[in-house]
Amino acid sequence: MKPARVIAPTFLFCLAVCVSATSAAAQMASNGQVWVGSWATSQQIPEPQNALAPDDLRNATVRQIVRLSVGGSTLRVHISNAFGVEPLQITSVHIARPLLPASPDIDPKSDRPLTFSGESAVIVPAGTEYISDPIEYPVAPLSLVAISFHIDAPPTVETGHPGSRETTWYLHGDLASAATLPEAGHVDHWFHLSGIDVLAPPSAASIVALGDSITDGHGATTNGNNRWTDVLAERLQATPSTRFIGVLNQGIGGNHMLTDGLGPNALARVDRDVLAPAGIRWLILFEGVNDLGGLTRIAEASPSEHSKLVSRILSAYQQIVLRAHAHGIRVIGATITPFTGSDYYHPGPATEADRLAINAWIRAPGHFDAFVDFDKAVRDPSDPSRLLPAYDCGDHLHPNPVGYKALGDAVPLALFAN
Repeated sequence: MKPARVIAPTFLFCLAVCVSATSAAAQMASNGQVWVGSWATSQQIPEPQNALAPDDLRNATVRQIVRLSVGGSTLRVHISNAFGVEPLQITSVHIARPLLPASPDIDPKSDRPLTFSGESAVIVPAGTEYISDPIEYPVAPLSLVAISFHIDAPPTVETGHPGSRETTWYLHGDLASAATLPEAGHVDHWFHLSGIDVLAPPSAASIVALGDSITDGHGATTNGNNRWTDVLAERLQATPSTRFIGVLNQGIGGNHMLTDGLGPNALARVDRDVLAPAGIRWLILFEGVNDLGGLTRIAEASPSEHSKLVSRILSAYQQIVLRAHAHGIRVIGATITPFTGSDYYHPGPATEADRLAINAWIRAPGHFDAFVDFDKAVRDPSDPSRLLPAYDCGDHLHPNPVGYKALGDAVPLALFAN
């Protein structure tokens, strides 16, 4: 007779965690709920002036505040090491409700630890992201949450989002659950935080806005949440039939369709920023101004070079449409907004002609599933090659908060009818 097999306690614990996770997943399925992205931001390697110094991330707590779009009773958080070259070791991650959008103070009664496969610590391999275990944590639409994590050693290469327009605090010590971070340093960038999902009814879904600095919010108010995507999220929440539709801002300042700029080119971002997030049903593609302006920023270009650039941009649009359609995602093209007079690009008549040609293609039937006429929404009727002065942040390229509201208001909510 064989001796009875001894089952190790560790195995029993892992089995319990797996059974618990499986039961939770089964319960979610039986309730008919689905995961949808409520907040996200595109990842890149921060430029040297936007990265935290290695010593700032040595035995450090980092607290970041984000505003959700759609609400829910259960959520999960994405931690990214997309551009890391070695595993990212985080010892703890907490979620809480901030007291103010521009303060590191949280309500300590709201603080909860997050886990990853049942553990409080997580090691995220290079080039990947990890999603936390689901946690019952009711959040209202358009509410703020604070995500705090503690890290022992700084990564060799940071992953983050420099154009956050939100303040992040950092301080030495493991203070992820602390009510406040006294004398903390602060920067207006996000680090290693890429998304938050919520459980929502079966009809719920999310919109991805893939874009450049005009989507990222250059010219918006720091901690003001008044990018055009924020305006769209507010409109969706104010309409009963669309209140379970999330909005994910996947804009990167300086982004190009065809070449890498401050972050990977738009085509290279499709897998991570469009196809991977939970519950995506629509894509608003608002890219191309940096490609157009970049052609002649240093020197004039020949008519042939202008023609080839327009053709390549249109081809890249088609590639993104093909890839999105393969995953059941409807693609909404956004016309390129005017930028004559830009202090950075100095576009001439040939560049303006390129913009008009691309916009005519976007508006034409059969290319996108639908289009949003951002050009019409913010151009100066007396000089359509320029932004309306009331909408111009001052550089003749980016809108100000009033201009961003005009863009957000220009998106027809009928596009998202289920």
